[in-house]
Amino acid sequence: MRELVFVLEEPSARAMIQGILPNIILEANINVRYIVFEGKQDLEKQITRKLQGYNNPNATFIILRDQDSGDCQIIKTKLKQKCESANKFQSIVCIACRELESWYIADLEAVEKAYDKTNLSLLQNKNKFRNPDILESPSKELKSLVPEYQKINGSRIIAPYLNLENTRSRSFYYFINSIKKIIQS
Repeated sequence: MRELVFVLEEPSARAMIQGILPNIILEANINVRYIVFEGKQDLEKQITRKLQGYNNPNATFIILRDQDSGDCQIIKTKLKQKCESANKFQSIVCIACRELESWYIADLEAVEKAYDKTNLSLLQNKNKFRNPDILESPSKELKSLVPEYQKINGSRIIAPYLNLENTRSRSFYYFINSIKKIIQS
């Protein structure tokens, strides 16, 4: 059976993906699995071994890691090399520019609905929220807008409201399209 395996830097990414997948995988005959690490160093240290141990030839992998302050292309190249070292050529590497929270800031309407915050979506037209992938610290920005935001629970409650067609965050749009391509293949 076909399988989509998400290889993730942290548990909050899993919570977000579990919230958006029902809107993407409607009737696809595909199993979904998660390999969740305890941060980017843990992911980079163990990814080759974990992928080598995965024996389903019908599995496709999506690796998701935050860019943080690193160079996006260098991070992506290194992760692709680790996938190739594990002989998992059916892997897609996605980098959340700068952090997963960029994706939430790209859709302040979703954050507004999730946290029942009036008029938060009106901030979307402010210059710094139009292209959240370039924000230096999206998690701090989100925390200033929603002080009660916490990574895992926040991801869980915001995800169902995210507009999957939103293009304000190019990294989010690429991630969503990567999932759709796998499901439709």
